[in-house]
Amino acid sequence: MYQIKEKEKLFIYTGPDGSGRKTIAKMVATAFDMETVLSYTTRSPRHYEQNGEDYHFVDVETFKKMQEQQEFLESVEIDGIHYGLREQDIVKAFESHNLVYLTLNPEGTEKLKNMYGDRVMRFFVFADRETVINRQKAREDGEEDIKRHMAHYDEIMAYKNNCEYAFENYDLPQVSFQISEVIEAFLDRDFIVTDY
Repeated sequence: MYQIKEKEKLFIYTGPDGSGRKTIAKMVATAFDMETVLSYTTRSPRHYEQNGEDYHFVDVETFKKMQEQQEFLESVEIDGIHYGLREQDIVKAFESHNLVYLTLNPEGTEKLKNMYGDRVMRFFVFADRETVINRQKAREDGEEDIKRHMAHYDEIMAYKNNCEYAFENYDLPQVSFQISEVIEAFLDRDFIVTDY
């Protein structure tokens, strides 16, 4: 398992699908020198998703092979769909950046929190059920996908109190700003000034 060094931090965004966590994560990252690491998944890309930009989309066979070769730092299966985070990708991200962010489901988030403890800061981004459904419809997700996501809504919401921070995403710029402030304060606190 990769050992996170002193100055390195992992920021993980989690919450229900359609809460806007990915968009917020990207907005916040622009304010800091932050690198992201994409998960691998066996699900098909949605019409607005790009391979290598949203996820690494792979077939089940490839995923299983990667699992056998122990390439994943963590992997989960949800509704028959596999998701995994490659350790090598995290190592590479930390080579050029001290701050790395991920967008994960609660299971993956919890696994990394258990591995890395206080090197991980979790941001739970959520919206009420109706808002989430409307956002999924607006991005033209299929009825089946929406149903599948909503079947997990309450279970995912139950993870909110486990996270260091929770934000209701009613306004993207506002919430991005609030999260940036939290990170800013955290980094300042963590900053060691040496006097020569």
